[in-house]
Amino acid sequence: MGEKEKDMEQPASAYFIEDRHDPIERHTLSVLVDNEPGVLARVIGLFAGRGYNIESLTVSETEHAKHLSRITIVTTGTPMVIQQIKNQLDRLVPVHRVVDMTLVGRSIERELAMVKVRGTGDHRVEALRLADAFRARVIDATVESFVFELTGDSDKIDQFVELMLPLGLVEVSCTGVAAISRGPEGM
Repeated sequence: MGEKEKDMEQPASAYFIEDRHDPIERHTLSVLVDNEPGVLARVIGLFAGRGYNIESLTVSETEHAKHLSRITIVTTGTPMVIQQIKNQLDRLVPVHRVVDMTLVGRSIERELAMVKVRGTGDHRVEALRLADAFRARVIDATVESFVFELTGDSDKIDQFVELMLPLGLVEVSCTGVAAISRGPEGM
């Protein structure tokens, strides 16, 4: 740098400001809640009100006698944002427990998809061949289309859908992620 360029530089600050670029992470959260009206709306409202994204959402009653439901949410954010989400969920009144299945490390995630493909001739044969390779079941068939049922992790579903695009993909319907930890312990 020349003398003139040095003189034009911004003066050094007395405060150290760290330029942080934390990576965006994908986390699966299991939330045990009371099964009562409005609980899901409150959980979704927390995400919407703070601008957090939900990539996948599933809800089901898990303990009928105790009136408890499990909400499984797949979300993305920096580690700090994920921690904020967990803390804020934990403070909601109907929430009994929040478990980050991603950090538990020993969890299984699955998603169910129904994939409709239209095609004849070679495209039809190729769609059936790929479905067999992915262990997808034919749950409906006409002379012009198939509906495949496929279960697996999200990446497997995405790969199958990508391969079906040039073969006549019509539509996809997915359940969202269901997750459970391995081993004898419960949530």
